[in-house]
Amino acid sequence: MEIRKVLLTEEEMPRQWYNILADIKMNPPLGPDGNPVGPDDLSPIFPMNLIEQEVSTERWIDIPEEVLGVLNIWRPAPLVRALSLEKALDTPARIYYKNEGLSPPGSHKPNTAVPQAYYNKIFGIKRLTTETGAGQWGSALSFACSQYGLECKVFMVRISFDQKPYRKSLMATWGANCVPSPSMETKAGRDILEKYPDTPGSLGIAISEAIEAAVADESGQTRYSLGSVLNHVMLHQTIIGLEAKKQMEKIGEYPDIVIGCAGGGSNFAGLAYPYVCDKINGKEIAIYPVEPTACPTLTRATFAYDHGDSAKYTPLLPMHSLGHTFVPAPIHAGGLRYHGMAPTVSQLAAEGIIEPRSVNQLAAYEAGVLTARSEGIVPAPETNHALACVVEEAKKAKEEGKEKVILFNFSGHGLIDLGAYDKYFSDELKDYALSDEEKACFETCFENHPKPQVLTSC
Repeated sequence: MEIRKVLLTEEEMPRQWYNILADIKMNPPLGPDGNPVGPDDLSPIFPMNLIEQEVSTERWIDIPEEVLGVLNIWRPAPLVRALSLEKALDTPARIYYKNEGLSPPGSHKPNTAVPQAYYNKIFGIKRLTTETGAGQWGSALSFACSQYGLECKVFMVRISFDQKPYRKSLMATWGANCVPSPSMETKAGRDILEKYPDTPGSLGIAISEAIEAAVADESGQTRYSLGSVLNHVMLHQTIIGLEAKKQMEKIGEYPDIVIGCAGGGSNFAGLAYPYVCDKINGKEIAIYPVEPTACPTLTRATFAYDHGDSAKYTPLLPMHSLGHTFVPAPIHAGGLRYHGMAPTVSQLAAEGIIEPRSVNQLAAYEAGVLTARSEGIVPAPETNHALACVVEEAKKAKEEGKEKVILFNFSGHGLIDLGAYDKYFSDELKDYALSDEEKACFETCFENHPKPQVLTSC
């Protein structure tokens, strides 16, 4: 019988995170005056211990034992050989996936939610605010806050709030308060609703609301928590790729191709960055972040300085962006509906170290259904985008007659997204693609912003 799962013991779990900032050069975030922001500028939003991680260039950062003690509820996560998917595709490629759907919230998100809750707790913070798209991040932070006794307030993008009611139930079960965004609870929300009362919402809007709610607490006991984009989030997620490298070494394998879906960049970075390090140091490997054609941040947007939120509360970040006012089409992959991309992911794309791809919604669901009917596990809509690229590469390997090794991140299960599958089977889903006119319209919001340089990695 062929080996399907490669496991690590709890003793083999990585004890350090890998920091990509040790190996690439980055443009700094900028304040309203055009000057780089410093740690003190971020202190009303984040605790200083996380700000220190955000700006650190140390290659390895220790994972606290108190964090490992919660992560090992589900970690180490298995590396799985997708034997049945290989058979269904009749491909010579060997396909492996890191199963991040086994966490309590069902996705990769608690890999950073847990350390963020921990660092806020020891800093003396009592409550966290955040945004969420599809609800994976909101669920994850709710879970993490319940582990450390923190209050949690989640602003959930309106379209996903309506599409995915059981995500709200998960958050409530873990004690969090979830409201649809835009809401009447913040100035940012009220301003948007006054102009666009029927808006489906966006992550940019929800981020504005969550930041405003955090800084409005005069007691100083509330901070904001972000589930993607920033450096410390990418850092925490690298436990995925570090585990995967150990597991592949156990069976004498190394990937030719690494694939992850990309919205803000966290699950892609988590798997890919340890391999990006190898590529920077001369290893031949193809690395593909995959996004929806409805929100083609990496494949069609400009590399520019832009705000991470609609109300411009965040600093200007050097990233691929469709413009902070961009409101994407209401695809079911809510976690991929973000106007921008992690600055580190954007920098790597600008340098050509990673090669972005985009796929349509229907192709993504076709790949997800094929996977469910072969491997048995139902993928989240976000994961389906990575799977569409996996299927394409596996078919290409067959055409070329090459035994390629494909590794992808199974970023979350879709058991709370079955409503979307119902719509797919009843032909109610459709493809969306950003038009040139829409792209030009939204990009005008940063025409006067400074332009980051395309730097060269260390």
